[in-house]
Amino acid sequence: MQGYWMEREIREQPEVLGRSAEPYFTQLDELFAGKKFEMVLLAARGTSDHAALYARYLIEIHLGIPVSLAAPSVLTRYGTRVRYSNALAIGISQSGSAPDVSEMIAMMREEGHTTLAITNTEGSRLSNEADHTLLLGAGVEQSVAATKTYTSTLLAIYQLVRALGGDLPSPDAQLPEDRWVQSSLEAASESCGPLLRSNPSFALARGYSFCTAQETALKLMECALLPCKAYSTADFEHGPKALAGHGSAAIVYGETASGLAEQGCRILQAPQAPAPYELKPIWEIIFGQWLALSAARALGLDPDHPEHIRKVTETL
Repeated sequence: MQGYWMEREIREQPEVLGRSAEPYFTQLDELFAGKKFEMVLLAARGTSDHAALYARYLIEIHLGIPVSLAAPSVLTRYGTRVRYSNALAIGISQSGSAPDVSEMIAMMREEGHTTLAITNTEGSRLSNEADHTLLLGAGVEQSVAATKTYTSTLLAIYQLVRALGGDLPSPDAQLPEDRWVQSSLEAASESCGPLLRSNPSFALARGYSFCTAQETALKLMECALLPCKAYSTADFEHGPKALAGHGSAAIVYGETASGLAEQGCRILQAPQAPAPYELKPIWEIIFGQWLALSAARALGLDPDHPEHIRKVTETL
């Protein structure tokens, strides 16, 4: 069956998240309780970059310290070592093999900053470069598309912010269950046909859920070869909205941009997750994952074995 592993790994998420929440917090609390940083630097690529975007909102809102999303090329291509002040540098990579992310973390460690690797791969290069490592423990991910490692990373970030002193509720009993996975599949199946009949397509969200729009667009491109552009709902008003006429579609998480339906844009509303705003991205992306898998199958594509991309991508 096309996308066998991707479907299996989507369905594994409630179990993986449920068993991981407390161990993540326990380990991170032991490492960081009471420690203060003047800023956080995040280094990531691809899906992990979307998790970093989630981290930025959580950290800036709940810790009140600035966050910088690193541009690794500044170091790896141009050889410039930026001066940071008392930073926590976090490298995020499910495989732990991203050379540019690893080099950023190595540089930050050499400069005397505290470094943390968040990865699913024990003994990876990223782990070896960082002071501390949080292993996601999501199990082997066979599909090229990241699913359970992505939501596990979001949960790890949430628990990290709690460990650093963020006033956030425990995620216990507020994580997706099997019923949510199934209802998200049903919603995605209903949206698949309209999406396939639309061009162009957008993924829209704001705040905590902006990462979900970004990840949904990536999943549609890598799994179903469907061009999709993600925007902040606010930024969408500054020009791109002009493209959202008849024949277009917008996959919307949260509030819909004003006037879209009146312009003729087809609105594909993602299900509303029964969770606090800070935790919604862990729930919402399951719809995006199912939508990408459903579209791929409808087009006769196998997201487990795409033609032009690999599971581990290495860039410098």
